[in-house]
Amino acid sequence: MEVKENKDVLLTGIKVLDLADEKASFCPKLLADMGASVIKVERPGGDPSRDIGPFWKNSPHPEKSLFFQYNNANKRGITLDLEKGLGREIFLKLVNKTDIVVETFPPGYLKDLGLGFEALSEVNPRLILLSVTGFGKDGPRSKYKSCDLVASAFGGSLCVSGSSSTPPLKPFGEQSHYTASLFGAIAILLALRKRTQSGKGEHIDISMQEAVASTLDHVMVRYFYDRVIPERQGSLHWDSSFCISPCKDGYLLLTLFQQWETLIELMDSEDMAEDLVEESWRDEEYRLRHADHIIEVLERWTKTHTTDELFKLGQLMRFPWAPVQSPREVLESPHLKARNFFVDMDYPQIGTSIKCPGSPYKFSSGFLNRRKRAPLIGEDNISVYRNELGLSDEELQRLSSMHVI
Repeated sequence: MEVKENKDVLLTGIKVLDLADEKASFCPKLLADMGASVIKVERPGGDPSRDIGPFWKNSPHPEKSLFFQYNNANKRGITLDLEKGLGREIFLKLVNKTDIVVETFPPGYLKDLGLGFEALSEVNPRLILLSVTGFGKDGPRSKYKSCDLVASAFGGSLCVSGSSSTPPLKPFGEQSHYTASLFGAIAILLALRKRTQSGKGEHIDISMQEAVASTLDHVMVRYFYDRVIPERQGSLHWDSSFCISPCKDGYLLLTLFQQWETLIELMDSEDMAEDLVEESWRDEEYRLRHADHIIEVLERWTKTHTTDELFKLGQLMRFPWAPVQSPREVLESPHLKARNFFVDMDYPQIGTSIKCPGSPYKFSSGFLNRRKRAPLIGEDNISVYRNELGLSDEELQRLSSMHVI
């Protein structure tokens, strides 16, 4: 299934070979969303990330992994065994026609196959190679295995996630992988810009540990300047300016100290401000020292209202309050529907279409409208190997019988 090219798309004409597993498959997806021609290169039989759930209707199958479907939308797909000589020969032919390669193999793996950056650059001096690993391609831990949880732990985000009464908690989802992928996509765009000036490619080294550590903002700042490691605070914001309170029908994110007098007047009008009307609470430092008590009083008040009531009330008073929405509520959001954020992807292999998140950035030219499902295993072997590399049908049959493709 071909992706229709649009000359107005940002990265039209840029070709990408995607060798990444779950650690960075989101990176080339971002490039594909922006118009690059991305080919997912899987080993014969399919990539192991096809075994990652959730699966359509809880039926484990390589073609029904919703994880794989989302992270590989807008890509074409081929199969190729890089550990076989013929496979490496074919890969080098593809590299000769490629701008970017994204890979997540252990450091040194491609070099041991004769496919390191130096070898690839000899074939294509303009090639940009992005390597995403747990700890980077050098350093004392470069050979260590990693995953999202390991990167979150070593990167520091695990330590400050959760509440003071719990052990460290893993952030939901594969946040370390997505963070590394986002940094990778940014680095690739910068390398493309640099290449227009130098004419030469670049080897980009992304460490998942460093990607996570780069997002710790206030945690690192406080440690650098105060030598203080912030405690886990659960739903309380790091500087106690926000908290999450229960309501009749859910939870609400609300401010603790913003426009204090207005907030207390509002609660007092319902006879629920309790002792917060006393003069001592007007002192900001006093409020900070006794934030736990303020939260207790607030919770007794918020439990008497629905999230929608308080959200609309907060908007009227210019408070940055927001309901904590479930995935179902996000999917049904009238605002996101009005902006056409969710898109329908047709999946013939499961006989239906699935709603997927679209691009979170919109351009005035409106070019980001690509909607192609993830490829089936080896779906584009013929179009790539025969039409783009010029291999004959006989050669393709031979390579298939040898499990090279």
